[in-house]
Amino acid sequence: MEFSPKTIEKLKIYEETLKKWQSKINLISPSTVPDIWNRHIMDSAQLYPLISKQPQVILDLGSGAGFPGLVLAILNQTQGRGNWAVHLVESDTRKCVFMREILRLCQVHAIIHNCRIEDMEPMKVDIITARALKETKTLLFYAYPFLKTDTYCLFLKGENADLELNWATNEYNFLVEKIPSLTKGSYILKMMEIHK
Repeated sequence: MEFSPKTIEKLKIYEETLKKWQSKINLISPSTVPDIWNRHIMDSAQLYPLISKQPQVILDLGSGAGFPGLVLAILNQTQGRGNWAVHLVESDTRKCVFMREILRLCQVHAIIHNCRIEDMEPMKVDIITARALKETKTLLFYAYPFLKTDTYCLFLKGENADLELNWATNEYNFLVEKIPSLTKGSYILKMMEIHK
């Protein structure tokens, strides 16, 4: 994916700030700190081409340090679109403070909801994202109150993707496209037409 110089500048600010904060708050797995760019930023950015250029309302579940939702917010506003409303849901107040600092430093807009997903006031959204949060069946449970007829989910999953999909079919019906991820052995699950 080609990034504009402005995008690279803001993503580098994100990367460097994350390294500084990581010594005080455990934002990401310590083993991934030497490779933040590939393991977290690029892993998140690969969702960007899968999202329409039209105005979208995006809900990122369990945003943590902002992956993938905060990366998508930065790309949206620096790659020439600027028409998405990105909502980040995170229950850990310290991680929300970190994400607000990234928004401030990068001069990017997103809406941070400092609460548990289950406690959030339901609203209808176009796209739901999640990364390194829960197994697929639980993600669908979290996502369900926010679904419209044409909402789709983009879940970044590891090598257990097929097993998790099998578990999810016990409670949900859906169409799914399994897209190979940049991260070896991992997948993006694009889930559509989700219902019980």
